[in-house]
Amino acid sequence: MANFIKLKEFERPKGKRIDGMRFYEVDGKAFPSITTVLGAIPKPGLDKWRKSIGEEAAKWEMNRAARRGKATHTLVEDYLKGGTPHTRDVLPLGLFALLKPYLAQVDNIHCLETVLWSKKLTVAGQVDCIAEYNGKLSVIDFKTANKERNDEWNENYYIQTTAYAIMYEELYGTPIDQIVIIMASEDGAGRVFIKNKAEYLPKLESAIQNFYKYYEEKTKAKLA
Repeated sequence: MANFIKLKEFERPKGKRIDGMRFYEVDGKAFPSITTVLGAIPKPGLDKWRKSIGEEAAKWEMNRAARRGKATHTLVEDYLKGGTPHTRDVLPLGLFALLKPYLAQVDNIHCLETVLWSKKLTVAGQVDCIAEYNGKLSVIDFKTANKERNDEWNENYYIQTTAYAIMYEELYGTPIDQIVIIMASEDGAGRVFIKNKAEYLPKLESAIQNFYKYYEEKTKAKLA
């Protein structure tokens, strides 16, 4: 069981759906979730894949991946809290086994599945974990995949965790430079990616600006 650090208590904003997208209410304003912001970025490769296998098959596979990810996250959370796994599903247990050596490097947990927000960025979201990784305070995200991913495929993950680092600093006054992605894939690969958030700040700011333009156009089209 990892050690947990007690932080200042906040009333966490509630999530809600607006126009089919996830927002959080912060002081009467609707802040999009960072995953919603990144979801608005065009993904030609994903669109090509959906067309190649058909819409129904694509939906089925994405739902399967979401269930896989949720079950694996639950196992990770239980492990870090010192609890006992409650699932007997082979796939999540196998993915968790691949993650476990990296989880041993996680300690002094500040946040675990915690809603954060930034008035500066005007975004919010639920971070997987903020803790020390190999002794350095980090934003840590746990990911699952079908096959081992190349580093260049992970850019949105780095942008997402950069947003959480900024949210945390704004709320608690402690900067976080290191972002960590711990990943397990169905082909048996376990891997950790470690980056510095400074590299992804411009891309985060651009993604947020583009989202608000996209949302404004979508709202105009709906009203029309």
